[in-house]
Amino acid sequence: MGRAHAGYISQTKGLELVAVCDIDPARRKLAREEHPGVKTYASVGELLSKGDFDLAAVVTPHNTHAPIALRLLKAKKHVVLDKPMCLTVKEADAMIAAAKKSRVMLSVFHNRRWDGDFMTLMDLIGRGLIGEVFHVEAWGGGYGHPGTTWRADKQICGGALYDWGAHYVDWILHLIPKRMVSITGFFHKRVWMDVTNEDHVEAIVRFEGGEVANLQQSQIARAGKPRWHILGTKGAIVDQGGSFRVYTEAGGLPAQLDVPYQKSRWEAYYETVADHLLRGKPLAVTPESARRVIEVIEFAERSAKAGRTIPVQYP
Repeated sequence: MGRAHAGYISQTKGLELVAVCDIDPARRKLAREEHPGVKTYASVGELLSKGDFDLAAVVTPHNTHAPIALRLLKAKKHVVLDKPMCLTVKEADAMIAAAKKSRVMLSVFHNRRWDGDFMTLMDLIGRGLIGEVFHVEAWGGGYGHPGTTWRADKQICGGALYDWGAHYVDWILHLIPKRMVSITGFFHKRVWMDVTNEDHVEAIVRFEGGEVANLQQSQIARAGKPRWHILGTKGAIVDQGGSFRVYTEAGGLPAQLDVPYQKSRWEAYYETVADHLLRGKPLAVTPESARRVIEVIEFAERSAKAGRTIPVQYP
């Protein structure tokens, strides 16, 4: 992912890749080969003491996001965090406070807001084709071993919901852009005992208007289902993989149509960062919006452990 961020930065007008920091000498060597002229550093301390830069992208294991970002923010550097923002709401609050104190930008790489399927969903809903959304089901996963990298190590990554789940939660909070009132979680550990991540996780979010979102992520689901199943007061949207089946009405009569996904534009994220820093435009991915994602994930696990629904105080 560090390689991907470097590429996006290099191709974004107004941004210039000037340095790469990595503890692995082989990765530093590769960075110099792929980006001639870029300087490389072996530690954050060396980068801060010797590097000349304005914006840093933190692309490291999840449990290191907050400690590294806080050092950069206190040094008055703008910061982009790869998703998820961090592991706890407490960490998110600390980073938001540090960014405000230093008067620098803090954002999170929720680049999948520019996924083709999600942009299509937002467009369809924005046009009022299904009325007011009141129920969202989101699904991801299958049946298979989660792997042996740090992404399957709960202490490092935070748990199964912190990887792809962070994207799904961010999507859901845009599909139902209302205040959350409660979160309920169900976490299972039943099959893959050689890794510490959960096998199956579920988060249910209730919003102030009574709307409900249900997210499931699984490594033990022999049978899957569509990624999206969305109900509105006038219709519904069901994911078909590559397109959506939209159930709506025309002239008072029921109607159905198939709508293909738009083209994804992941490079758009850094374009919005450049627009904000160089041209004063509003920040597309605010730290507060990314904090809500962490709140859902953290509270879902807290709910699962307690066996009860957890109320939400933060908007």
